[in-house]
Amino acid sequence: MSMAPAKPVIQLMRLNAPRASLHTFANRFRRTFALNNQSSSSPLPSPLLLSQSTSGATHTYKAKQSNSWLNSSRAYSKAKDQAATPETAAAAPLLSKLFPQTAPDADGGAEQERKKREEDEAKENERAWKRMKLGFAIFGGGGFAAALWGIYEFGKPEVDAEGQTIEDEFTNKPLVQQYLQRMWKSLHYYQKMIQEPSREKLLPDPLKHPYVQPRYTLVLEMKDVLVHPDWTYQTGWRFKKRPGVDHFLQECAKDFEIVVFTAEQGMTVFPILDALDPNGFIMYRLVRDATHFVDGHHVKNLDNLNRDLRRVIVVDWDNNATKMHPDNTFGIARWHGNDDDAQLLDLIAFLKIIAQNDVDDVREVLHYYRQFEDPISQFRENQRKLAEQMQEAERIEQTKTKPMVKQWSRNIMGR
Repeated sequence: MSMAPAKPVIQLMRLNAPRASLHTFANRFRRTFALNNQSSSSPLPSPLLLSQSTSGATHTYKAKQSNSWLNSSRAYSKAKDQAATPETAAAAPLLSKLFPQTAPDADGGAEQERKKREEDEAKENERAWKRMKLGFAIFGGGGFAAALWGIYEFGKPEVDAEGQTIEDEFTNKPLVQQYLQRMWKSLHYYQKMIQEPSREKLLPDPLKHPYVQPRYTLVLEMKDVLVHPDWTYQTGWRFKKRPGVDHFLQECAKDFEIVVFTAEQGMTVFPILDALDPNGFIMYRLVRDATHFVDGHHVKNLDNLNRDLRRVIVVDWDNNATKMHPDNTFGIARWHGNDDDAQLLDLIAFLKIIAQNDVDDVREVLHYYRQFEDPISQFRENQRKLAEQMQEAERIEQTKTKPMVKQWSRNIMGR
């Protein structure tokens, strides 16, 4: 590189500024640059190189400009950091929660938080255990008190109208044993009262002469055989009469003793039957207390009916309700409230045929119809076939040729 252009500059600087002043300026520039750039690793230019540079004066001016710009930018950055310090401090807890690993005291804070949480859980578990023990104590104490009251109430001896104790089979036994055995007997009695009918004879004895006792007994289910429960927003609960039920009761009452036997409560049954049968075609009403409770079902036990089972017909749609006497049951489809139902009319025809033919044991006929899924439809089909056979027999009888003697005699006598 040519050094020719540098000589005038050096000479000019030597002419215009003495050497001592130049060294003083260089030392001052070096100190200022070192203070403003402590993190910089670049070495400061020496005064000798600066004085011998081909563009010494220009470099010095640019260094001053650079130093001024660096100082301004550092001051601005420092002011900006100071201004942002409150926001950063406010956001520090949120950032620590979102990014625990960035917090300087993340490990210590997490450990303290974990210990505090464990302590709170231990305290809560201890309080829950205390409440549980208190609940067990209250429940156990209440149960024990209830057991003592039951033993006393159901095990105490009966007294007469004057307040005197009535002796029984447990009177001569120890006091505790007396109360326990009486309590067991009372509980057994209530269990039997729930599971078994309230009386041995559900119906009174048959009528004697001169009163007329119907030959057959017809036992009907009320719900979904005679009426159907219906509910709407406008009317609430109501019971709908089955189509033809009035005619059915009127016709069956001529040949049958009609009994309504249902598992519903009496407070529900009696008002409905009062409105359904104002003429009194239904002779007796049996409700839930007359049923047997077996395997979760209220069963109609006909053995307590006080009637000859050879002449008892039960009409029901629930097989569980008549499982003790299936051969006395004529099953029909459950009525769901449709207005186009006509099963009661077919049932009238079936019952009338039994009564007119004076069937001695209805169980044989009912046993035959038990094998069909829809006995009413099968009975209707049998009636159609019987009608066809009778028409065919009548047609054959009419087409038979008459004897010639009768024809001649009629011709002679003009007949």
